[in-house]
Order: sequence, then structure tokens, then C-alpha cells
Amino acid sequence: MRKLQVQGVHHITLMGADRQTSIDFWEGLLGMPFVFDQPNLDNPGEGHLYFDPGDGRLITVFTNEDRAADPKPKRPVAGEVHHLALSVSRAVFSQTVQRLDERGISHSGVKDRGFMDSIYFRDPMGFLIELASYRFDPPFGSSHADVLFEAHLIRVERGDYAIAEVHVADAIERLIARGQRSLSEDRGPKDPYRG
Repeated sequence: MRKLQVQGVHHITLMGADRQTSIDFWEGLLGMPFVFDQPNLDNPGEGHLYFDPGDGRLITVFTNEDRAADPKPKRPVAGEVHHLALSVSRAVFSQTVQRLDERGISHSGVKDRGFMDSIYFRDPMGFLIELASYRFDPPFGSSHADVLFEAHLIRVERGDYAIAEVHVADAIERLIARGQRSLSEDRGPKDPYRG
């Protein structure tokens, strides 16, 4: 058998409320440019709005003028999507609580995830949205996934419960040692202040 190898998320489509509520949330709150709009090709009674979440991929929303916003929390069952996590910079993350509070949007407050921080709130249809901000930048030529893979190996080696910043820092050091050459024969830690 051969795999159907994927190379990233193409787009995610969510069920939205009416057109304007959807635009107000995805662009007016989250700042995603509204890039195009057409009918839902499988249901002409609905609209299909396309937003750019910042990486050139797409978040799309099916809208229906008869669907009213209902932000009450929904409990997903097995097989359904639990939440959508969107990446934000540290600068934006540091402003998120204040900016959600200014709009009267209920949220979780900052959640410490060890290698990242998160804040959760609901979209106008009650779907759970997470704004996540990594606490690190990957070394040149590596991705966040590369760092987290290595951090996982370190965490398991040490018998720790979950990935913490120390695992990430050590993972970055390992990746740099493997990926960047040096003329030094011994690249181990040194004390330049001895003696």
C-alpha cells in the first residue's frame, strides 16, 4: 500500500451564523482578511466566506441568513472537532485578555501549557477558539514541530510528565548541535569564568 502524503492543512471550514456576524468575528475580532466570497457550491442557500488566518492558507465559513448567533458552549462528542487553535505572536498574546475584556467576551484567562500559552473563548456559534502563542522560536531551518519532537524525546528520557520550557531549551540546543557545523572538536558546555 502507498500513502496519500499530506503537506499541511489546506483549509478548515466551519459553520457560521449570518454573513455579517461571521465577517465581524473572523475579520473584525481576529483580524483575518476577508479574501473572497461565493455561494456554498453544495448548498446554494448558504454563503461561503474565505478568510486568511495569516499563513496564506484559508479558514472558510458557511453562512446562512436564517442562522442566528448562539454563543452558548456546545459539547462535542467523539468524532467531532473540539476546538480550533490559532497562532498569535507574544505581542498580540500579551494584549488578548484586555482586548477580549474590552469587548465583553468571556474567556478562560491565560493557560500555561509549558511550551506555549493559551486563551480560550467561543465564536458567535459557540465553537471553542484557542489563541496560542509559543514561548520559543525554532532555530533557523527547523520548525516548531521539530523542536517539540525533540523536546518530547528529552521529556520521555527524563521521565517528566509534560513538555516544559527546560525541555524546549535543551531541544533547541540539540537541534543546533546536529544542524550547524562547528570547527570545535568539543562542543560541550564550558566555563569561561574559571580561575
